[in-house]
Amino acid sequence: MNGDRLDGIRVLCFIGEIYEDLELWYPKLRLQEEGAHVTVAGPEAGVVYDGKHGYPGKSDAAIADMEAEDFHGVICPGGFMPDKLRRDPKVLELLQQFDAQEKLVAAICHGGWMPISAGIYDGVRVTGSPGIKDDLVNAGAVWEDAAVVVDEHFISSRRPDDLPEFCRAMIQFLESTAKTL
Repeated sequence: MNGDRLDGIRVLCFIGEIYEDLELWYPKLRLQEEGAHVTVAGPEAGVVYDGKHGYPGKSDAAIADMEAEDFHGVICPGGFMPDKLRRDPKVLELLQQFDAQEKLVAAICHGGWMPISAGIYDGVRVTGSPGIKDDLVNAGAVWEDAAVVVDEHFISSRRPDDLPEFCRAMIQFLESTAKTL
């Protein structure tokens, strides 16, 4: 492994109560392993949020203080957290800005609820938890049952078992397109 493939790349990752443990930690650590800096932002800075399986995760920053222009992409992990975070106007604004700037918007499992609520999935090929398939389709997305779907700057996966493919796709995208802000 090269360890500096993503040197200089900055990625935002959302966290909140009852996030899906693996869907936050696996991408965070995998991107860091490649040299990216990952900022974990939650409703409040410096708060420890419990994962769905009990693994604690501390936010580096508050979502309200984040700006899309400071990052090359964003990750929306799943769990029960997305249902609450998708009600936060700042989360929706950030996702809309990442989309408008054609920066990485990555969502796994129920994380797709956040881009749905941001109104940025219309006409986009995506996957996600089969449990939100109807929500994705009703939002105008074209749902596919695949481990990972890449459609321009959107990357999506279904579940924790898909994390290797999800992370490979994010790393490839960031390495090839996001070297400059």
